[in-house]
Amino acid sequence: MALPVVIPCIAAARYYAETPLGVTDWISITQDRIDLFADATGDHQWIHCDVERAAREAPWKSTIAHGFLLLSLVPTLLPELLVLIGWKTAINTGVDDCRFLAPVPAGSRVRMAAQLAKARTLPGGGCRLGFAVDFECEGSDASACSATVNYVYYP
Repeated sequence: MALPVVIPCIAAARYYAETPLGVTDWISITQDRIDLFADATGDHQWIHCDVERAAREAPWKSTIAHGFLLLSLVPTLLPELLVLIGWKTAINTGVDDCRFLAPVPAGSRVRMAAQLAKARTLPGGGCRLGFAVDFECEGSDASACSATVNYVYYP
């Protein structure tokens, strides 16, 4: 894994718009992780949680991760790619153009590529950053998920 991009201060973030941040390490999407996510969200649809039925009936012959499980990994994975110096509070302000493009079978590994797609300085010394993220499932040619995830950072 490459070193993260370091932005020296919040005020400098705007100069990093359209900067590729790189690719994270692989992370395992185990059935246990899928089940815990289902418990947290209440989404126990059989394609995620019923291993036997999925093996019989699902086109991919396995349970698959929730699309939102992938998105929930962004706050965990983003610090591998970006260090922003000087922030005290970060708030997720939404997701734009999210697409779940290919299934992620239980037992797979995924990694996230990201780009700092947009950056804007805010009054009071904060900044609004939009990260274009793309999740790749190991062994698949298709992207599993792509989106722009937006945060506001405050000093």
